[in-house]
Amino acid sequence: MPAESATAIPRPPARTASAPVLTGAQAVVRSLELLGVTDVFGLPGGAILPVYDPLMDSTDLRHILVRHEQGAGHAAEGYASASGRIGVAIATSGPGATNLVTAIADAYMDSVPIVCITGQVFSTLMGTDAFQEADIVGITMPITKHSILVKKAEDIPAAIASAFEIAGTGRPGPVLVDITKDAQQAEAPFIWPPKIDLPGYRPVTKAHGKQIQAAAQLLAAAKKPVLYVGGGVIRSKASAELLRLAEATGAPVVTTLMARGAFPDSHQQQLGMPGMHGTVPAVLALQEADLLVSLGARFDDRVTGKAALFAPNAKVVHVDIDPAEIGKIRAADVPIVGDLRDVLVDLEGAYAAAAAELTPDISEWWSYLDGLREEFPLGYAPTTDGLMAPQYVIQRIGELTGPEGIYASGVGQHQMWSAQFIKYERPNAWLNSGGAGTMGYSVPAAMGAKVAEPDRVVWAIDGDGCFQMTNQELATCTINNIPIKVAIINNSSLGMVRQWQTLFYNSRYSHTDLNTGHDTMRVPDFVKLAEAYGCLAIRVEKEEDVDAAIKLALETNDRPVVIDFVVSADSMVWPMVPQGVSNSFVQYAREHSPAFGQED
Repeated sequence: MPAESATAIPRPPARTASAPVLTGAQAVVRSLELLGVTDVFGLPGGAILPVYDPLMDSTDLRHILVRHEQGAGHAAEGYASASGRIGVAIATSGPGATNLVTAIADAYMDSVPIVCITGQVFSTLMGTDAFQEADIVGITMPITKHSILVKKAEDIPAAIASAFEIAGTGRPGPVLVDITKDAQQAEAPFIWPPKIDLPGYRPVTKAHGKQIQAAAQLLAAAKKPVLYVGGGVIRSKASAELLRLAEATGAPVVTTLMARGAFPDSHQQQLGMPGMHGTVPAVLALQEADLLVSLGARFDDRVTGKAALFAPNAKVVHVDIDPAEIGKIRAADVPIVGDLRDVLVDLEGAYAAAAAELTPDISEWWSYLDGLREEFPLGYAPTTDGLMAPQYVIQRIGELTGPEGIYASGVGQHQMWSAQFIKYERPNAWLNSGGAGTMGYSVPAAMGAKVAEPDRVVWAIDGDGCFQMTNQELATCTINNIPIKVAIINNSSLGMVRQWQTLFYNSRYSHTDLNTGHDTMRVPDFVKLAEAYGCLAIRVEKEEDVDAAIKLALETNDRPVVIDFVVSADSMVWPMVPQGVSNSFVQYAREHSPAFGQED
């Protein structure tokens, strides 16, 4: 999701008169220290080996040795998403670097500020297909804010500092720094702070006053306004400002998948999550609004459905720090480029002045929306196969852990249920792969979040399919004393794919059965697997045992905990607007199906 504002870069000490001579590898480590980095995730290899030698001597940097470079990338994402600080991942050249690509793409889609440092072969060997050579700068160019190749030791401090500046300012995102091995081994004076020269990079943070006034006028005059809140509110640390604007205007609020927690679920103005699996009130509020105030959201296809038919009667105020997002999907009547935190403050003040003249009245709108909330509460049906309802399991995890916990989800049905049935009261509590939809995100992201926020309870809520992609990072957690909790929502299948096969492919379940939850065959047996990794492992097959297992996990902090919740494969994510269909489908279904919005 588009994100506003930046993670502030710690101010380095002033430049000294004499510059020490360091190797390029030492310069990498020293630069990270001076930028305030305390934790990095990585895995060494030949082309990055020079950096790992001085890294061993650093007392300021904690290096966490992952079991796969993708895990390092997702851990850096989880670290950044949970704390608001820039995450750092390190890998070697060739396959080490390419293993980071999925996490980099994921961070790019969700505007997560991370810096990835990779080793490269000797500059004299580049272009010769040398051992473990890959053009990682070229590979990552489309999925980074910037990719930097460094061939000289003296350029390393400026490259690292520039990477942090770019990753953490404007719309946050990933930056890659690729450093040749000869640059790491050579010596050069270490000059700090370096001169950062970024021609053309000038993020706009202060919005134009006339646009703010125009937006305020529309908001005060609207009869059916909606605050359409995206992940940019969280990235810009603007949740408090959003709350003040919402309460000042009285407008309903919907929070996208990436914005869960940006506005409290307990607040009366919260309508829930919109989109393909959104609540009926949230979907219809957007569809029937006369004004959408889009705050750090990008009109994603999962929210709009068929974009040409989305919110047909609504004027649009679109606020984003990335000008490329404005007008990309939906034309904006009032485009506002700027940092959301500042824009919301300015908009609140301008709205107060406009409201004094226009006397807004949206009572009829609220009467309609409250009727929808009463008519279509979020719910689910009991299972019919004797297995547990996954929604119940996830709901109890949230209720027993509470709003101060952090919940990192994998991708699929369990992701949607986690977004629906856990109540989020604060930003940075909900971590997931929204834009890229990356299976395997959950466990390493939870690991990174726990490193960043060690005093919080951190859950990885995963599916049995996702879990098998990155569960090796449990070894990293055990060895490094990172006691995350893992809830495997085990329906023995690729659940979301199976749901689509049920609905759109006549229940032809082509290659979606994973054989992980059957009584006669468990491949693998998750309890045995988790125990092999040094975790406390529990299997839960009955609803009456759910609470005891969760409580035991919450009480266990000397090692990771893995709970294998064996749930029904027939449970589906409802409501659901089919892909490529107008959100008016919800209105049609509501009028023609008395059970619409409920699983049964």
